[in-house]
Amino acid sequence: MRRFYKAVGIAPAAASDVEGFHVLLDGRVLKTPAKAALLLPNAALAEAVAAEWAAQAEQIKPDSMPLMRFCATAIDRVAQDRSYTVQELVRYGGSDLLCYRAEDPAALIAREQQVWQPLLDWFSQRYDIGLNVTTGIIAVKQPEDLPARLTRILEALDDFRLVALHSATTGTGSLVIGLALLAGRVDADAAFAAGQLDELFQAEAWGEDYEAQDRRSGLLEELRQVQLFLKLL
Repeated sequence: MRRFYKAVGIAPAAASDVEGFHVLLDGRVLKTPAKAALLLPNAALAEAVAAEWAAQAEQIKPDSMPLMRFCATAIDRVAQDRSYTVQELVRYGGSDLLCYRAEDPAALIAREQQVWQPLLDWFSQRYDIGLNVTTGIIAVKQPEDLPARLTRILEALDDFRLVALHSATTGTGSLVIGLALLAGRVDADAAFAAGQLDELFQAEAWGEDYEAQDRRSGLLEELRQVQLFLKLL
């Protein structure tokens, strides 16, 4: 799509009973792909999204606007069906990456223990939920009330934070890592290192695969954008 606007700005929502900020393109309220008004919770996030639109050249490149993508997803998808996103995240929690440890070699076992166990300990202390850990790929049985307890935790989040958590969780394969990033327990780089621990270990041992390296670079950038998005919220 060609750039169709000149001026970019923000403005508070006009309605007296609505709180938030709009992004304006040539004075008109920016809309989501589903044609809903892009109403954002604060001026800082609105300014950041406006900066993404202002930075577009002759051709608009959606891939260069991750904050806009997060916001539009929150409004167009999550707000319309929160239960779908919540239940998908609950499923990740039921088979969390951090619960499945290597059987060998010893160096990998030690690294998983060093990096993953503190995150599980933090999760257990913060939410009073203990997750069971196993070795290998055979599914480990988790507490029967885990889905209900995770659902309550996730339903307490607003639509925008659910989007951030979904991106971090699906990217790393771990709801625990996603929640740790959401809470500021880890930053984006630490979340990436934890989620990619096994793969990075293999790369150290056997050499780098360039396609995998490109994919990991994309994931790291996505997690950094999630961290920025959470900071702006």
